[in-house]
Amino acid sequence: MLKRYERQRKRMASVHPLIFNMLREADDYSTARHYLQAYLHELQRMMNRSSLKKQPLEWIVQEQGVDTFLNLISVRSERLVRFSLVRFLWKIANGRREHLPKDLNDGFFEEIVHLLLAIQGESGIYDQESYPEFAKYHGRKASILRSEQLDRIALKAENRMKRYISGLEPRVRVRRDRNRRRILRILDGGEEDWNNHRWQIRNVIRSATVLGKMINLTPEEKSAIESAGRNRVPFGITPYYVSLMDRTPDRRNDHAVRAQVIPPADTVRSLVRSRRDPDRTLDFMLERDTSPVDLVTRRYPMIAILKPYNTCSQICVYCQRNWEINDVLASDALAPAGRIQAAIGWIRKHRMIREVLVTGGDPLVMSDERIIDVIESLSEIRHIERIRIGTRTPVVLPMRITEDLADGLARYHVPGLREIAVVTHFEHPYEVTPEAMEAVQKFRRRGMSVYNQAVFTIENSRRFELAALRRLLKLIGVDPYYTFNTKGKEETRRYRVPLVRLQQEIKEEARLLSGLARTDEPVYNVPRLGKNYLRAQQHHRLLGILPNGKRVYEFHPWEKNLSLADTYIDEDVSIYDYLQELKARGENPEDYKTIWYYY
Repeated sequence: MLKRYERQRKRMASVHPLIFNMLREADDYSTARHYLQAYLHELQRMMNRSSLKKQPLEWIVQEQGVDTFLNLISVRSERLVRFSLVRFLWKIANGRREHLPKDLNDGFFEEIVHLLLAIQGESGIYDQESYPEFAKYHGRKASILRSEQLDRIALKAENRMKRYISGLEPRVRVRRDRNRRRILRILDGGEEDWNNHRWQIRNVIRSATVLGKMINLTPEEKSAIESAGRNRVPFGITPYYVSLMDRTPDRRNDHAVRAQVIPPADTVRSLVRSRRDPDRTLDFMLERDTSPVDLVTRRYPMIAILKPYNTCSQICVYCQRNWEINDVLASDALAPAGRIQAAIGWIRKHRMIREVLVTGGDPLVMSDERIIDVIESLSEIRHIERIRIGTRTPVVLPMRITEDLADGLARYHVPGLREIAVVTHFEHPYEVTPEAMEAVQKFRRRGMSVYNQAVFTIENSRRFELAALRRLLKLIGVDPYYTFNTKGKEETRRYRVPLVRLQQEIKEEARLLSGLARTDEPVYNVPRLGKNYLRAQQHHRLLGILPNGKRVYEFHPWEKNLSLADTYIDEDVSIYDYLQELKARGENPEDYKTIWYYY
């Protein structure tokens, strides 16, 4: 530990000797703060006055680095983070080893080293010696050279996306046909049963024993499923969704599919601990503080959420509301008719609400009669102009989307008066199948739009992995809508990705796609307040870097510039730890090196 610490300390000193010496010469950390602030402000003035020609994009990285460093060492940031970066850097520079935090690791030094490189204009992002060849010419020659450069960029992206095979590819369809036949034999079903959603629901797989007959489970997967059963953590998978899993347990292609529903052991343990702790809540989004009446959540002026049905055909491990669900397809999941009508009556009285999201749980697991009753009641409210249905059914149970169901919903889709829209949740190209496409098209053929909300997790965050999903979704009739940074819940830490990786993905990967295929907005869901957009620093600010390499952010409420609301402070996952996990999965961390320069 000490040898590694000394090595990192020397590295930090060699990257920016001037700052290191300022820290060493300061008598205390307050003086060190004064020295650093004076230096950084002077550096800003020099950058803006200098006659030296600097590559403009590197200048922008440098300017952002200086601004970020100033914010990190401000007294306000220290107060909000409850940690003094200046004091810690001062102790490191002066060789004070006493009381070093036990969680100090390489991730902290990587953050500081890259920040020091940024403020010197030495990020290394733009390592080419000159501008591209086309910039030297004009007219047709410039156009041809530029087109050739664009071909090279597109080919690189294309080759990356080809790594992620989809469920539409013939070889995958053959494999899944074999899976289907094997599952039907085990469940004693026939081909006609497979396309019957009621048969699928009756045969939801709830145990490691049954699942282990259909696919090969690792000892860890088997143990986690058994632990979930013992501790009443909801677990269940439709036979159809099991057929999307490869029989071998290497997770090479089906990693995102398995990870959706097979919980890691530490997730189960964390859920159990949280349940037993009276001081903790699993209601991460604090819906109890935004629920004016049973079954309704309201965080925005013109939109309300209605939750008539509190379970799904299978439970996603990192679901926002899985803490509310007692079991897969629980018999008491449907709210009593009186409570549903009372909630709809409340919506009727609030005329500023223009849109209702019907979610849960998954409302399309309800019978045709019950879901149509809800949609009909909402459609009778004159001020409701859009009814949105949140469902994962097209992904996990596409045979549920019958012609009768689609016809029933389409009756209330009246152009110019009211829209019925479906919002689903595809996570990976491997989930996109002919059956899912047909389910989507049943809505589209009747004029209803279908949108996708993806969650950005470790399972779909490799270079161009999400871009491949967007492009495929658009081809089957689904518009990308939101990409959520994984919730900061303790029990889902295995799935979390640094916020800046989503910023990097939007800027460096999604940006290469057609504008029609990259319509999704990257967001962080702030407890109680709602969605915070991640594209721009005007919506959030980096406050601190902790000894364990984790960043601390201040998120701004959507009400900013409209009305007074508090900001939200949250601790992110470590960039360094994330890159190490990618490396363990076969990725080259160098391919992600620009991630350090997003703030």
